[in-house]
Amino acid sequence: MYQLSPNIELLFTEAGDYHDRVRAAAAAGFTAVEMWGPTGVDAPATPKDLPALKAALEETGTQLTAQLSEPRTQFMIPPWDHSEFYRRLDEGVAIAHDLGCPRIVVGSGTGFGGWKRQVQLDKLVEIYQQVITQIEGSGVTLVLEPVNVRVDHPGSLLDRTAEAVYVARGVGSAHFGVLYDIYHSAVEGEDMAAELENGGDLIKYVQLADAPGRGEPGTGELDWADRLGILRRSGYDGPIGLEYYPQTASEASVERIVRVAAEV
Repeated sequence: MYQLSPNIELLFTEAGDYHDRVRAAAAAGFTAVEMWGPTGVDAPATPKDLPALKAALEETGTQLTAQLSEPRTQFMIPPWDHSEFYRRLDEGVAIAHDLGCPRIVVGSGTGFGGWKRQVQLDKLVEIYQQVITQIEGSGVTLVLEPVNVRVDHPGSLLDRTAEAVYVARGVGSAHFGVLYDIYHSAVEGEDMAAELENGGDLIKYVQLADAPGRGEPGTGELDWADRLGILRRSGYDGPIGLEYYPQTASEASVERIVRVAAEV
């Protein structure tokens, strides 16, 4: 059975602060959670009490599967200077180590205005090769997330899974891969089976939400037995982040995906 990892920015918010959300997720039967920025400073969320969060993870035996880089990746030219991203990444890696989190999610930002698309993709390869050198030996894996530009992230450079795979291949590190988000891919009209086949073992993390609407499975039009079946046949056996906006109470919202995940 897939390990499902509720996003504690969006789910189990009824419990209160982040550490209490971890406990609520564990009480509901989950062995993992994910989150956005580790401090909350660069995300639309309240700051996180990291010692309390660590205590809750350890107390419940819950795995933190992924956190976002801070600041949110915004590679724009100008400016050419991305030193703040590199500096804060070191802080993020230190936090990931402390919380036992093996993955940091990164992105492309809006790209480099006026440059040909291929040049921009190659620039991303160059940037992330430098990043991998910087964090070498940390044991943390960076996962690059392409996001849809049709609804949620207009103006983002990386909106195609195949282009994220291209960047990951160019970086050429076992500690750099692709986050495949079933929701974003569906909104962009991609063929899930084809994208996963092309990505192969570069797909190092998966997230989901239903489409349209970005709610829990069952609120949109996606066939979740089919989607998870495609995922299973692709060979992916890692955790799946539940990054959706629940349309009902958190425990009720997870019921369908928990049932489907147990059957594939």
